[in-house]
Amino acid sequence: MSATIPDSHKDLLDGPVVVTVATVMPNSQPQLSVVWCNRDGDHILLNSARGRQKDRNIAANPRVTLLAVDPEDPYRFIEVRGEVVEITEEGAVDHISELSRLYTGKYPYYGGFAPAERQNKETRVLYRIEPTRVRVE
Repeated sequence: MSATIPDSHKDLLDGPVVVTVATVMPNSQPQLSVVWCNRDGDHILLNSARGRQKDRNIAANPRVTLLAVDPEDPYRFIEVRGEVVEITEEGAVDHISELSRLYTGKYPYYGGFAPAERQNKETRVLYRIEPTRVRVE
């Protein structure tokens, strides 16, 4: 069952607000990562590199929770619980470059924000999250 992101808080997911994402470790302990994100309609898009802990966690258990706190008002936030409904490498490098431009003003990601030589050492992955529960303050 999908949940709707209210218009009043979409700005927190459209960036450049740094978001915390929680995934579940193999031992069931939560694992938190600070990430960049944006939206595609009602889906939230995250980006990571293949083999990182959150990538391994999502592959094993697609349930995630995101928290975005307004940097101007720490009592205004959005918590989104959801499920990763798509994991793809297609378009992931372009997506991380979009996020790099949004969050840092540097484009492309490799050679702009991240060293260019890293591109040959990692495989970017794009995650599409469908919200199942949304809480706002």
